[in-house]
Amino acid sequence: MKFDVIIIGGSYAGLSAALALARAVRSVLVVDAGQPCNRQTPHSHNFLTHDGDKPADISAVAKAEVLKYPTVQFVDGTVVGAEKQSAGFGITLASGENFSARKLLISTGLKDLLPPIKGFAACWAISIVHCPYCHGYEIRDEKIGLLMNGDHAFEMARNLNHWNKDLTVLTNGKSNLTAQQTEKLASKSIKIIEEEIAEFEHEEGVLKNVVFSNGEKLILKAVYARAEVQQHVDFHLQLGFELTELNTIKVDEQQKTTADDVYAAGDCTTLMRSIPIITASGTLAAIMMNKEMISEDFG
Repeated sequence: MKFDVIIIGGSYAGLSAALALARAVRSVLVVDAGQPCNRQTPHSHNFLTHDGDKPADISAVAKAEVLKYPTVQFVDGTVVGAEKQSAGFGITLASGENFSARKLLISTGLKDLLPPIKGFAACWAISIVHCPYCHGYEIRDEKIGLLMNGDHAFEMARNLNHWNKDLTVLTNGKSNLTAQQTEKLASKSIKIIEEEIAEFEHEEGVLKNVVFSNGEKLILKAVYARAEVQQHVDFHLQLGFELTELNTIKVDEQQKTTADDVYAAGDCTTLMRSIPIITASGTLAAIMMNKEMISEDFG
């Protein structure tokens, strides 16, 4: 069977696209590996009607809603290959299964490249977080840290000062902040520690202490950090579309990549990794794909 659209990645963007395409009476295959980037996150915020819900609960409800439509099928698995064919695209799963479609939507999210500091991975998305709009309210007015350096540290510290006045910048080595930036942070009572970090002590992901290489400890409620990211699969090489300098998929205002008939939505296209934002991008991509297919068929 050849589908109208294959969606690679069945989290929020992929599910929202599947719903819109199903309601447009399109045949859709959703392939999902079941490894969303927020799987450790205990609660989601800023998503109307779901504020405070567990991300997994939100996606479970969404999947159930999508599966009510008979033109949508789900396959559990990992797509390892995708290629342009004479009429559409073919994909290959790790299991060896093959499927084809007129168009592709990539919504695979991003892979976080976490620093090799003991305890960091266990705390990631629980007490080491990346976004004050997602987590800032819950840890407002607490003693927190910021694991960044240079210009990124300064800009983030300026933002976080709105939520937290007791803030310490952890440069994890020599500070790259300028003298002017350092002076400005000091004027706001924002401290800077250059000692390298040896460990994040925690209990089931809940931060207890930051342990430095000299043995000293700092008690913090939470730490903001920025992880480098990369795509899960090199679809840009397989299908010939472009990435941005941030390693996200380059898309236009209609969620279309630089390759014909290939769209992308969700985390893989943006570092604004908020559920309402990525959900909206999936819906937009679906509408644009359906519009394109209507144009092709109507002539």
